[in-house]
Amino acid sequence: MKRTSIIVLASAAFALPPVVNAQVAGSSLLGIEATELRAVTTGWSAKRQVLGKSVFNENNERIGVVDDVVIAPDKAVSYAIIGAGGFLGVAKHDVAIPVSQFRAADGKFFLDGATRQALQQMPAFEYAR
Repeated sequence: MKRTSIIVLASAAFALPPVVNAQVAGSSLLGIEATELRAVTTGWSAKRQVLGKSVFNENNERIGVVDDVVIAPDKAVSYAIIGAGGFLGVAKHDVAIPVSQFRAADGKFFLDGATRQALQQMPAFEYAR
């Protein structure tokens, strides 16, 4: 019985006309053009190069971890959410830091003038519900 149902469903699927979604130059609203793709590939990947990465101060002391990035309504990355305390999610203290205050060097993110204690004393960031 199961096998017959599968065969009937498969036959019906193959009997339908194929849906072709070819893009016509200048007519597509989704995706990007090849020239734009080259620009994208030279940018930063939040998943690969930002999220979960440690943040250091100018003394190369680890002061937190990038937990998230916030994209403003104007589509600009505006804040990084830094996990600045807690252990395994217990007593976790996230803070929002403007991305303009970070500097990147040698594959690391730096927040000059910051300490772990200073970040823990900042107001905690909480997502709106």
